Amino acid sequence: MSTVSSGALAGLRILDCTHALAGPFCTQILADHGADVVKIEPPEGDFFRRTGPYAANDTVREYGGLFQFCNRNKRGIVIDLKQPEGRELFGELVQGADALVENYRAGVLDRLGLGFCTLSKRNPRLVYTSVRGFGDRAGGSSPYMDWPAFDIVAQAMGGWMGMTGPDADHPTKVGGGLGDTVPGLVAAFGTMAALWNARATGRGQYVDVAMVDSVLALSELLTTTFAYTGTSPKPIGNSMPGMAPFGAVATKDGAIVIAAVHDPQFSELCAAMGRPELISDVRYASEKARWDNQTMLQAEIEAFTSTRTKSELAALFGARVPFGPIYTAREIFEDPHFAARDMLPEIEHPGSPMPVRIAGVPAKLSATPGGVRRRAPLLGEHTLEVLRGLGIPDVRIDRLLASRAIVARQSEHTGV
Repeated sequence: MSTVSSGALAGLRILDCTHALAGPFCTQILADHGADVVKIEPPEGDFFRRTGPYAANDTVREYGGLFQFCNRNKRGIVIDLKQPEGRELFGELVQGADALVENYRAGVLDRLGLGFCTLSKRNPRLVYTSVRGFGDRAGGSSPYMDWPAFDIVAQAMGGWMGMTGPDADHPTKVGGGLGDTVPGLVAAFGTMAALWNARATGRGQYVDVAMVDSVLALSELLTTTFAYTGTSPKPIGNSMPGMAPFGAVATKDGAIVIAAVHDPQFSELCAAMGRPELISDVRYASEKARWDNQTMLQAEIEAFTSTRTKSELAALFGARVPFGPIYTAREIFEDPHFAARDMLPEIEHPGSPMPVRIAGVPAKLSATPGGVRRRAPLLGEHTLEVLRGLGIPDVRIDRLLASRAIVARQSEHTGV
């Protein structure tokens, strides 16, 4: 794969001081669209390097699938920010950067003399983005600002878990790490908005993103229901209040979802099932009636769908009603849609003789497309490349290596 930076954001330099998932996902979005993202890790590396899954043929285990998932298209360097020489070098990198993204606990970089107020003096155009569980002081001091947070905490306190699951006694998190990746998306947008303003004004700013806030912002059912009615929505499985048929129905080999809630959609569903009489049935003749009698309507639909496979139902319902089979991972990897959209591109993985497929770039730009150009970096893989690109002489690099203020891959030491 090409390692040449291309895409709409080519020319932007982003310093990535993030770990785990939320922060790295933010910077990867920028890297996917051409920004030169330099991931700066401590000597021990991002702990996500030691998180699987690992391919069975991976002989070195430099990092697992989760690290690859959120760190492609980046260059990786190692700087020990606990050492004065490391902090000084970091400051020099900041001078040539457009933005910095970090997701340490609140106050960590401030205590090292590397917070926004200090760094903006060295580079007034710098956009400084932080992603934390409950934000930082810039956006409003939360009483929980010092609490650590993971995806499940954001989902719990941001409202998703209280609305998700089969019933109120069994709150359930949304599958995957959406309490991390959604804040990553918000942070990427906030960073680009601030960069646009910096281009016009010459001044950077602090972009303060809280994971919990990001989840709440996408909880339209929670906020509108309580604000307008004073009631808290409860988990109701796969249903949507007031809408039927809307949800999962059984098939011969799994399940599908149908959302034929409006009259024209419901009429088309009845026609596809060969049940036109249901359209005029008083129990289903209006949207309210269908909601009031949703249990009976579900039974009518499942009497038809449960005797057919997902592929048979796709032939009947596809392009006619809002419909989709509930896919397993294998079915996604085999589906022609994701191949046509290049949503599972292949990428090399260190230590594995065969490439792996990862999630692709969803925003398709016609003139300046993003893409997957390179795998996630090895720890310290580009330390020398980046420092030499800044014009730092080899004699100084030697001193930094000797003091362990920086770490580079052994293969990079040639000529230093």
